[in-house]
Amino acid sequence: MVAPPDNNVLWARALHVNHNGSPALSGVSLGVREGEILAVGGPRGSGKTTLLQCLSGQLLPQEGEVWFNSVPVHTMGALSRERLRRDRFGWIDPAPVLIPELNAWENAALPLMLSGTGRRAAKTTALEWLERLDIGGCARKRPHTLLQAERQRVAIARALVPAPTVLFADEPTASLHRADRTHVLRTLTAAARSHGITVVLATHDADTAALADRTVSLLDGRRVNTVHLPPVTETEGRAACSLSV
Repeated sequence: MVAPPDNNVLWARALHVNHNGSPALSGVSLGVREGEILAVGGPRGSGKTTLLQCLSGQLLPQEGEVWFNSVPVHTMGALSRERLRRDRFGWIDPAPVLIPELNAWENAALPLMLSGTGRRAAKTTALEWLERLDIGGCARKRPHTLLQAERQRVAIARALVPAPTVLFADEPTASLHRADRTHVLRTLTAAARSHGITVVLATHDADTAALADRTVSLLDGRRVNTVHLPPVTETEGRAACSLSV
């Protein structure tokens, strides 16, 4: 094994993953710099979620290497990877999954309280993040009384509250309307930048990817170079893709 470059907080080399015999990733390599917001683009089914799962230690590749801060994630046991995800990584799903019996700040504070932080300290941190995400006024509301965009902000706050080194966001605004999508993403990226959090963001939306520092694109489980052509009509807009070398 060869250790990754020192300036990369995450580094993957030649990842291969098959799902039920079908290739999900075919030789994908990439590096993510500390404090960078990296968008992983591509259509649905291109391997974005699988890549994020490998980078975060949720899924071990059949072939290839994943390193976090020069530590080989791909050789870790299940308990060590679970501890890594709990202590160093945050995760945002496409749709918010909140505990209905807890209010917004309790949902956001849950990771801290589960790790042993006292209720008062956890509440203070959760309220700070809810304010940064423009949802402080909803702190005492239960999930069923919140709008979808508000629930997603609570889920984002929950991922940010433990101060992760890396935040993985898998299509975090896929369930939102376009206006809410832009606002939530801008708030997320601003919060991450202000705290030096590295973000790996999976998205099939070009406007979302434009908020990142850099974009890598996947197609059928492979990294590609994508040239976006100006659309003539809504149905004729298309992208020309060529395999990376």
